[in-house]
Amino acid sequence: MQLYKTTEGAVIRKENTLYFKKVTDWDGFINRSDLYAALLKDLKDFSVLEEKKLIASTLAPIGNQEIWASGVTYMRSKQARMEESKKAGGGSFYDKVYEAERPELFFKANAQRTVGDGGTVRIRKDSSWDVPEPELTLFICSEGTIEGYTIGNDMSSRSIEGENPLYLPQAKTYEGCAALGPCIYIPEKPIGADTEISLEILRGEKCIFSGRISISQMKRKHKELSAFLFRECKFPNGCFLMTGTGIVPPDDFSLRIGDEIRIRIDRIGMLTNFVG
Repeated sequence: MQLYKTTEGAVIRKENTLYFKKVTDWDGFINRSDLYAALLKDLKDFSVLEEKKLIASTLAPIGNQEIWASGVTYMRSKQARMEESKKAGGGSFYDKVYEAERPELFFKANAQRTVGDGGTVRIRKDSSWDVPEPELTLFICSEGTIEGYTIGNDMSSRSIEGENPLYLPQAKTYEGCAALGPCIYIPEKPIGADTEISLEILRGEKCIFSGRISISQMKRKHKELSAFLFRECKFPNGCFLMTGTGIVPPDDFSLRIGDEIRIRIDRIGMLTNFVG
């Protein structure tokens, strides 16, 4: 099933029918272990909703959760990071991270710096090389169990990170640096390894870049990433964890203001954002 956060509450899409319930505590509503079973029980208290009302009121599915991110989880990401950091002498860092037991994990954003479907993501004024990073994103409850999945756009200033790997926080965290949505996909079983992620970037009406990858190409497992994140951190409202990207535009590509970014993931839907 798919769970949407709206201006009025929560909407569940199940078997092509929409169900609505007014929810004032989003954090408490989603931060439950065995969320799939809990939502099935909740459905008796929901009413049927028209599709047009959902489209007009959807928000990013985040409350007081933090968003964290994983790096160098795909081979393509490792290669890109090594190339961008070569001149700064940091090229070998990413090769070591890819092979290491410990994954790269970093704080990405809070709700203030995050937009939803149809929202505007930003590129930094002091960056000259900027790309979106389409990522399957885990929703993990406070007990550390993976309860759902959404689409994440991990905006990245490659020119800043390429200057020095220690600049990663500035390259990744700023106003409008992240997008989540359009919903949280909550399956009865973990999402399949055959799940595909696709990216399209439009400039005007022309598609200037596209790519796709299966999450089976990830070196790291989802439970492995979440276990490392929860080793020494507590998340009283749960958290979101972006799992890395395997789709990287060529080195001569950079986003421009006005570009449209479309990210699709099987079973979740499409997250559309505009660059501002």
